Order: sequence, then C-alpha cells, then structure tokens
Amino acid sequence: TVRLRGSAGQSLGAIGIGGLRLVVDGDANDYVGKGLSGAQIVIAPQGRTLIEPHHSAIIGNTCLYGATSGSLMVAGRAGERFAVRNSGATAVVEGLGTNGCEYMTGGTVVILGSVGDNFGAGMTGGMAYVFDETDDFATAVNPDSVIWQRLSSEHYEAQLKDLVRQHAEATGSDFSRALLTEWEHQRGRFWQVIPKEMIGRLEVPVSEAAE
Repeated sequence: TVRLRGSAGQSLGAIGIGGLRLVVDGDANDYVGKGLSGAQIVIAPQGRTLIEPHHSAIIGNTCLYGATSGSLMVAGRAGERFAVRNSGATAVVEGLGTNGCEYMTGGTVVILGSVGDNFGAGMTGGMAYVFDETDDFATAVNPDSVIWQRLSSEHYEAQLKDLVRQHAEATGSDFSRALLTEWEHQRGRFWQVIPKEMIGRLEVPVSEAAE
C-alpha cells in the first residue's frame, strides 16, 4: 500500500498489477489507471479542502483506458473519455465528461452523477450504472450500442449497492453514504446500461420478468 498526498501527475497507477494499492489524499491528472492490471486505486480529498468533490473533477481525462482488471474508487468526478476500452476493471466515480465507457468490452462502471454526451458509444461488453439526478441521461447516452433501463433485478441491484458501499468505505464519500442511507428512495434514479450484444448472453437476466 502506497499513500500519497497532494496532486498526482499523469498516468498514476498505469499498468498497476495485483497486490498494489494506491491511496491518494488529493487529486490526479490524466490517464489514472491506464492499462490497470489488478491494482486498487483510491482517490479522495480528505480533511480540510476548498474542493466540493461531488461537483468537481478530481481526476483528468482518459482514465482507466484499456484496463483489464483491478479497481478505481474516486470521491469526485472524472474528465472525458473515462473507461474507454475498459475490458475488466471495476470503477466508481461521482460523474464524468463526454465519451464515457466508449468501446468498453468488460468490467463494471458506476457513475454517481451526471455524464457528458456520447456515453456508451461502441460499448460491446461489461455493464454500467448511472445515477441520474437531473433526469436527462437519455439526452447524453448514445443509443446505437446500448440499452438502458431502471433497476429490475434483485441480483444487479445487489451488485450495484455493494459497489456503492465499497466506494463509501474506501473513499469516505458523503454522497455515497447518503445514497446508502436513502437507498429505497434513491434507487429509482439509477439507470442500468447494457450493451445490446450482451442481451440474451448474460448469466443472470437483466429483469425478473425476463428470468
């Protein structure tokens, strides 16, 4: 475990392998977790700070690009092109910019906030969950490759809730803690995003009715 404080430069934890854990009290630049290969990365401003993490980008662009495994937990927003070509890593962030999950082929991404335009373009695998506070996700998602629906499976809801719990424990995020406290009231604001190619190929159907 390596603990850092302050502002990290580019490519923090790039190609990080299993057994490595990076914990950053602060923020980081572009390419966080590029090619992530099993390591765990946690980024969260701690203590006294002028940053309001839930509404601030605390990691840069093209983070988690080409990741294959491992996890990234961020108490704040990400920049553009988050999780592009992610093929197996797990991530929880509190919002992101344009082109999120572009060409994603695997893994699970949870976004606890708004996303920019062209979300899910070319996404062929994996799964994403988006907390839609302003009810405008439909204007941001690219409909060519994915479908999106409200939570309708106990299995996937449990998966989502567990990831939010992990995020709260790892980062101390006030927002994720509040979501857990108000889960029954807030769960209806989540969208589950599934690549069209995966419908019918999932081990667990995306809705109880389908099962």
